[in-house]
Amino acid sequence: MPSRDLLVAAHQQITREWWADRRLGFDLYVSELVLRECSAGDAVLAATRAEVIRELRVLGITNEALELADVLVSEGLIPLRSAADALHLSIATVYGCEYLLTWNCKHLANAEIQRPARILASSKGWDLPVVCTPEELMGTEV
Repeated sequence: MPSRDLLVAAHQQITREWWADRRLGFDLYVSELVLRECSAGDAVLAATRAEVIRELRVLGITNEALELADVLVSEGLIPLRSAADALHLSIATVYGCEYLLTWNCKHLANAEIQRPARILASSKGWDLPVVCTPEELMGTEV
């Protein structure tokens, strides 16, 4: 059921379109952290989310990811209250993911955070993934 919030409803529709039209062009992963987040909230919706991601490979939370997340927070790039966002980015980074797909434009798909995060990750020997929304990863039609 679409959200009553028009922006959220639009994001939901774009996500459904991405999932239907583009997902097969990528190797998809989900982190342990995402599994936890998907199981929260309304039981029926949580079950639906779990079914959608059931067959995706799971990336574990490693010490390296925890350390990088700590640096992202301690350097002030991501606030402590949003440390989970730093961990999402760190997991994708340490596993060498090419993309991190998200609608979190406050702390993740945010150019003002990505540039310094990319510099910081690089100084630690990591390559930050391209962090973008499903809308930005819809492909090109020529």
